Amino acid sequence: MEIVFVFGRLFLSSVSNVFQKQLSHQGLHPFYIVATTYAVLSALSLPFALNTAFLHLEPSFWIDVFMASLLDVGGWIFMVISLSKTDLSVFGPLNAYKVVISMLLAIVFLGEVPTLQGFAGVAVIVAGSFLLLPPSGGAAPSGLKPLLQERGVQARFLSILLFSIGTLFLKGSLEHSTPLETLIFWSWFGLPLILLANAFLSAERLTDNIKKSQPHVSHITLVGAAVFVMQYLTLVLMAQMLIAYTLALFQLGMLFQVFLGYRIFNEPHLVRRLVAGLVMVAGSVMVLLVR
Repeated sequence: MEIVFVFGRLFLSSVSNVFQKQLSHQGLHPFYIVATTYAVLSALSLPFALNTAFLHLEPSFWIDVFMASLLDVGGWIFMVISLSKTDLSVFGPLNAYKVVISMLLAIVFLGEVPTLQGFAGVAVIVAGSFLLLPPSGGAAPSGLKPLLQERGVQARFLSILLFSIGTLFLKGSLEHSTPLETLIFWSWFGLPLILLANAFLSAERLTDNIKKSQPHVSHITLVGAAVFVMQYLTLVLMAQMLIAYTLALFQLGMLFQVFLGYRIFNEPHLVRRLVAGLVMVAGSVMVLLVR
């Protein structure tokens, strides 16, 4: 059953990323795209909340789920900003850094210490990511600096960092609740936080984005529904597996995102980015084999 949940999560994550990128191409602000996603999440959580009792939840749960919501809202904002500025076929493989960051954070805060093979797998993942860089003599200069200077890549790294720290709080909340209970309050706490971000940090008027989004209500709804199911599957897997290994499994979706970037958005360097993805998948398998 775990493998079904993993591939379901990978598929829904890729689909939601494609729709979010398409919405950003329609002129919708990333803050607004995230806000509509949380609005759908909150609405979908309501019927489940009506049939669930929450009196048993401990105070530590509320702290953990709020902190996870706070960090994940920031992660979603920077993630959609990255999608609006970066090729999907680059955005996807960069997710490999989540394994690295999350493994280090899990070691420090949770005592989840992988074996040497696990560390070697992470090294392979990082090495594979360098293949995303353009070859020397190409249209763009080679080296790590040009990649890091791209605003979309910078936003992607910020999203990865925030999501990785948020994962630790999600793991903590799951120690005191079920995945569904965590999902409900993760969604509900996230909605007012992203609305506050829209009010104070976005220069665009909310009414303007609402008008722009009217022809795209179906896509907005699909994004929210996909994220709802994806997050539930993520929480179920996280409750059963070590954080670093859970996130390593999720890297398998990068090949799908490289292909979708080429097929839907006509992005270049298909072969090079597929090779980069394959190297990162190999690193992920090294991590998984030591479970």
